[in-house]
This record gives sequence, C-alpha cells and structure tokens, in this order.
Amino acid sequence: MTRRLANITLDNLDDLPGRCRRCVFWELDPVAGARAAESGDTDLEKEAWVSAALLEWGSCGKVLYVDSVAAGFVLFAPPSYAPRSFAFPTSPVSPDAVLLMTAHVLPEFAGGGLGRMLIQGVAKDLMRRGVKAVEAFGDAQWEGIGHCIIPADHLLAVGFKTVRPHHRFPRLRLELKSVASWREDVEVALERLLGSMTPETTGALRPV
Repeated sequence: MTRRLANITLDNLDDLPGRCRRCVFWELDPVAGARAAESGDTDLEKEAWVSAALLEWGSCGKVLYVDSVAAGFVLFAPPSYAPRSFAFPTSPVSPDAVLLMTAHVLPEFAGGGLGRMLIQGVAKDLMRRGVKAVEAFGDAQWEGIGHCIIPADHLLAVGFKTVRPHHRFPRLRLELKSVASWREDVEVALERLLGSMTPETTGALRPV
C-alpha cells in the first residue's frame, strides 16, 4: 500500500468527494454561499477560489492518495481567503496563523493514521513558507453532520491546543515548531534503531 500527498490544483480538484468538491462553506460568506447554491454555481465558485488562492498565495490544500485512490484531503489558507471564518464566535484567527479550513478522510480509510499524515503535510508546507502556526475552529458537538468543520477531538488528537474555549466551536492552535521538533525526534530515534541492527536482526542472508 503506497501513500502519496499532492498539492490541490485545478487538475486534481475533481478527485475530492463530490459533496466536498461542490462545497463553498468556507470559501464564500453566508450570503454569497446561499446565492451560489441557489444558482447551482458552487462548482465554478470552488474552482475560482482555488485558482485565486494558488495565484495570489500558493498551495492551499493537499490530497492524500492510497494506491492512486484519493483517500482524504485538507484545505488551508489565510483567514482573509475564508470569509466564513469571521462568523464564528471564537474568531478571529491569530495574525501569525493560517486557517486549517477543513480536513476529511473517507470512512473506508479511517483509522490508518491518514489524518495525522495530512496535518504533517500541511505543517511541512507552511514551515517552508515561514508560517508559525495553524489554527482551526473545531466542532465540540460533532455528530457526523457538518463535515466542513473538523471535530474538536480530532484536532486535539493530532496536537492542537485550545486557545479560545467555546461550548460548540472552540478555536484551536498548532505551533508548527513543535511539529517540526516532534518529526525530528522520531526520525533520529528511527535512524539510531536502524543503525543498531545487525544483519541477523534485519533478516539479511549471511554467507555460508
């Protein structure tokens, strides 16, 4: 089983699940979003948003493929690109942070660590661009609906910390420096483990 992360572009946007491909919950303010839904233009609005984000800011999402099948995705951008973010009771997002808008792993791929892999991919991308942190609005009462908002428990499980509590929509933050140090520690430990292995313990053939 091979896993691969790719930047979201107009070329692979259709690999997102159909409902997510048409969703403009974050990309438009509530009034514009309702207007686009009534006119049936949400597909075009999604393409326009991705195109503008790529041209003006850069990479704004990742698709995670498992054996060439799109198993999950994540979208992120400065809060100015996500008008809906200003409607949350725990807004605004901190000036030094990028907003993690949404993340989703298909049910058939759940439980395999793909959510953590998506967040790590975002962290690696943004650290190269000098971003200090990622923030997200979590849903503390998630019941399988409202998929555009990430369950707060999921965010806490991958390292986010609550910076503004709320009974329904807390704002959470992930310091990218902490993710970088965690990854480095894991990689060092792995290198030491591999370096200590003898041919016998790795199962290599010995000369007879």
